[in-house]
Amino acid sequence: MDWSAEHALFRNWGVELAPGLTTAELARAEERVGCRFPPDLRSFLQTGLPTGRGWPDWRNPESEYIAYRLAWPEQQMLFDIERNKWWPPVWGPRPPALAEAFAVGCERLRSEPKLIPVFGHRFLPAEPDEAGNPVISMYQMVDSVYYGRDLHTYFARENDPFIREPLGAVRKIRFWSSVIEEWYNVRVPPPV
Repeated sequence: MDWSAEHALFRNWGVELAPGLTTAELARAEERVGCRFPPDLRSFLQTGLPTGRGWPDWRNPESEYIAYRLAWPEQQMLFDIERNKWWPPVWGPRPPALAEAFAVGCERLRSEPKLIPVFGHRFLPAEPDEAGNPVISMYQMVDSVYYGRDLHTYFARENDPFIREPLGAVRKIRFWSSVIEEWYNVRVPPPV
């Protein structure tokens, strides 16, 4: 995969690119997250590693920042269960006691596709293990949106947040698409 356009964007942003991850470094990162990274993310990280504020340092997968970002979805879920009465219909009835809702929510979330930190609060779903998964921007569960139909469109949008063109067809991701689409009642075109 060609990432030269993205590398040019990074240079414009003032982001330094370190040499890409080695196969061993990538394996350590995947072990830390607990899943294989999709092929486009693997390719991206092996051609150059963006460094600096907001970028996960996958050469140091045990870093506090990566731990913080990996815990982000669960922390946002707990916040929304308590403060926004959020509960996805696919999990069945919400337990009446908050502590039980927390326990059930944490257990269910662990069985859903993992979210891999890309930059700040932008994540790439680990499933399916194919190129082309959408990038999800998650500030809370109730504030989760598609931010790119894939890594390429995500980086273009991150570079210019005023891009007005619609994303077009977005690949459906088990659980996460329902979080985005059912909560907001968003209608997106079916995948082509």
